[in-house]
Amino acid sequence: MTLDGAGGSAPGGAGASAPVAGSPPQRVRVTAPRSQASRSPTGYPVAREVAEQSELGQVFVRSLIRSQLRLAVVVAVGFLLILLAFPLLLAWVPGLDRAEFIGVPFAWVLLGVGVYPVIGLSAWLYVRTASRNEARYLDLVEEDE
Repeated sequence: MTLDGAGGSAPGGAGASAPVAGSPPQRVRVTAPRSQASRSPTGYPVAREVAEQSELGQVFVRSLIRSQLRLAVVVAVGFLLILLAFPLLLAWVPGLDRAEFIGVPFAWVLLGVGVYPVIGLSAWLYVRTASRNEARYLDLVEEDE
């Protein structure tokens, strides 16, 4: 059975006849034609919910704050673990704390040159991911406008 009024058969060639007693019912998929018409707004836009500080708006803002806090904690813990690895490296490798590189103790070189790229990488990762979180939030807020 079709919905276009042509009187054709249903998918699978079963025809428009009634189901046979004792046979399992057949599934028929009914779909609407795709249209280019825009949806009409069905309620408050999310941006309005946020601006009015409604309960739903507060949920969206809390979600953004939670994701940014989670990101900050993950980046900070990762940075601290890498930073703690430097003294552990000096303690585990014998003689490394007394080694020199161009007349400068290796521990100083490691802390002076090795830490700054880690700081830069951590900062770059944080800014990039925080911007992505904010962009997703803005997409969500502007979606229903």
